[in-house]
Amino acid sequence: MLNRTSPKRIEGPNGSNLQLQFRSRLALPLFTGGKVEGEQGAAIHVVLLDANTGHVVTSGPESFAKLDVLVLEGDFNKEKDEDWTEEEFESHIVKEREGKRPLLNGDIHVTLKEGVGTIGELIFTDNSSWIRSRKFRLGMRVSSGFCEGIRIKEAKTEAFTVKDHRGECMF
Repeated sequence: MLNRTSPKRIEGPNGSNLQLQFRSRLALPLFTGGKVEGEQGAAIHVVLLDANTGHVVTSGPESFAKLDVLVLEGDFNKEKDEDWTEEEFESHIVKEREGKRPLLNGDIHVTLKEGVGTIGELIFTDNSSWIRSRKFRLGMRVSSGFCEGIRIKEAKTEAFTVKDHRGECMF
């Protein structure tokens, strides 16, 4: 029989239900080599929410966590079910194609300040045509080593296509 460690707590301090959430929509379309931005060139923000209250968590160690920016398969959770496990999230992370550069270049880590983080410069190095759904999502999760023992639900954007920059109109 396997020796199991105790399961991770689902709740944060004081019974809160913590989750990350994108607060900005992405400017579409996205092209390889182009900067990933929010609508109308705005910054892309992520917040740490107490899902029970809908309020941003502005204090405590969780509100200063380091986050990883990841690429997810576009069909992850397409049925709008917002309740996924950490394992389900992990299983939908997209890695670069063999022999290719990392899928995302730039600031792939974000540090929360009082529960709010801003994504820096991000650039896709490959298009999304090679995966089954032909779409990606951006995802965010707490970096390993932060908030150990507390489950903070990951964030994901809507699904989007990344096109080869050769198809971008310059006019």
